[in-house]
Amino acid sequence: MGTRIFKVSKYKPSIFQGSLSLSPGRRSFTGRTGFSLTVEHPAERVVFRALAITLMVLTGSYVYFVSSSVLNVIARKEALAETASLGSKVSLLERDYYAAAAAITPSAGHRLGLAPVSNTRYVHRPGAIGAAEVQSNDI
Repeated sequence: MGTRIFKVSKYKPSIFQGSLSLSPGRRSFTGRTGFSLTVEHPAERVVFRALAITLMVLTGSYVYFVSSSVLNVIARKEALAETASLGSKVSLLERDYYAAAAAITPSAGHRLGLAPVSNTRYVHRPGAIGAAEVQSNDI
């Protein structure tokens, strides 16, 4: 069994096979450089900084909105508890008011020194309250 060495130049790659050139770009006869992954693109640093700043802003806004949502939920629960507490206090005050109002009778007025109203007279005092004089400036 002999070993046969084939010429590499006679074997061409298939059209479905690509090539990845990692060498620095070389100038062609048109004056343009080729694409290379080893050479930094001039706008790469600017784009990287813009993406980093955008990521930080989005992260900060996410934290802000999540924390504000949590605080709003907590404040809502506290407001509902306070509303229930105030509702019970109002109902107790209404109960006391109705109990006190039921205890007041016309005989309680004599005990407090009140007298019935008789000979009612109404006073009318004409004044400038609510009356406006309009001056006309007709030409």
